[in-house]
Amino acid sequence: MRLSRKALAHLARGVARPGHDPAAICTGIVHLGIGAFHRAHFAAYTDAVLGCDPRWGILGVSLRHADVRDALAPQDFLYTLSLRDGSARAPRVIGAHTGILVALEDPAALIARMAASEVAIVSITVTEKGYCRGAGGELDATHPDIASDLAAPGRPKSVPGLLAAALAARRRSGAAPFTVVCCDNLSHNGAMTGRIVSQFAALTEPDLAEWIADEVSFPSSMVDRIVPATTAEDRAEIEAALGAEDAWPVIAEPFTQWVLEDRFPLGRPEWEAAGVTLVADVQPWEEMKLRLLNGSHSAIAYLGQLAGWETVAEAIAAPGMVSLVAALMAEVAPTLSIPVDVDVAGYCRAVLARFANPALKHRTAQIATDGSQKLPQRLLQPARALLKQGYLPGRIALAVAAFIRFCQGCADDGSVLPLSDPEAASLRARASGPGTSADIVRGVLELPALGTTDLARDEAFVGAVATALEVLARSGAQGVLGDGGRKK
Repeated sequence: MRLSRKALAHLARGVARPGHDPAAICTGIVHLGIGAFHRAHFAAYTDAVLGCDPRWGILGVSLRHADVRDALAPQDFLYTLSLRDGSARAPRVIGAHTGILVALEDPAALIARMAASEVAIVSITVTEKGYCRGAGGELDATHPDIASDLAAPGRPKSVPGLLAAALAARRRSGAAPFTVVCCDNLSHNGAMTGRIVSQFAALTEPDLAEWIADEVSFPSSMVDRIVPATTAEDRAEIEAALGAEDAWPVIAEPFTQWVLEDRFPLGRPEWEAAGVTLVADVQPWEEMKLRLLNGSHSAIAYLGQLAGWETVAEAIAAPGMVSLVAALMAEVAPTLSIPVDVDVAGYCRAVLARFANPALKHRTAQIATDGSQKLPQRLLQPARALLKQGYLPGRIALAVAAFIRFCQGCADDGSVLPLSDPEAASLRARASGPGTSADIVRGVLELPALGTTDLARDEAFVGAVATALEVLARSGAQGVLGDGGRKK
């Protein structure tokens, strides 16, 4: 039996079903980026409140590939979310999607759906690189997708191009603009998205750019849930639990958090009933998560890739890793404006416990992708803040050194490490360049995409990273973990 609406009544006991009729929901949200994180987070929150108001169904959009659409269409776009903690399993069928479109197949049809008056929200989860930003975080007009969109305005393929085209259609029709919600791990993600879309519009229609800046709401959000890639083993286990085949379930930890600025002129689902924290300013929450959890994740990922630890749980179990990560979070904490009523020490303890969850199998290789897009806000911004305070951030320096050694492409055992990054060629060349360790560090930090030329001129920081790079080359990732990362 294949998972579907008809199959819901026949699923095994213990499987949670949607608290609404999936056939009765309407499209009020269009979501760009139908990956695993969206389906385990945004869609799960929305699914939980559709019984109260079915207007907020989600039309999912894959920007390029049809694989998720083709897997879920025969299932009436239902799928299983399996929460895992140790040996505990909690399968739940999600029925929040009204359909899935593939943008490249028919961008005009997608723009028409986004421009429809019943759509009040367009949300986005496309990872950091999906916004086509250049050095300094501004729109990169030379990015291949942006250049293509400017040359063929009727067939946009980038996120800024699609949003600008849909908002232009709303403006022409006289309809109020939809709210745009960024759900990616980026500092000030709402303001950043608004700026990028306005900059794109200014290249083609200056009046539209002004209208977007004046009329469109871009609330920021902070999202948090660990969602590893689904494996064949996961699919088999979920099929056994359901008593039905699910072509593309998603796996996640039980912990979930969503902090969202409450600025929705056309309304929104009652997300707070599902546990969303609504705030006036999300910045303290996003910086806490980016710098404590995501920064630690990156450090674990690069050290883990060098040492051959395939999962976060395996890496955190290595002698010295908990001490290093705890020291890294303690180092970063003074750069934060801690949200009211948050116990930062308790938050850090909870992060370590989440990393140790053996049921997730969150691959270090997955986290290590796109470092040029992730490290600026996760590690390099707090490094800059600490240096201004007169403190040399040694743990951050070690994490940056692990990133550089990872970019060199060779693990401690001599095996080849693939580099998946928009700046892969430049990173590989700079990380493997001639000269001293300090020369290599400066070369990487001078990469325009990182926006860290100031750090490249800071001799103390360059020296700390260079020393850590030499220790990694001499002792390997396992050797450097002695005494919480202080081994020389």
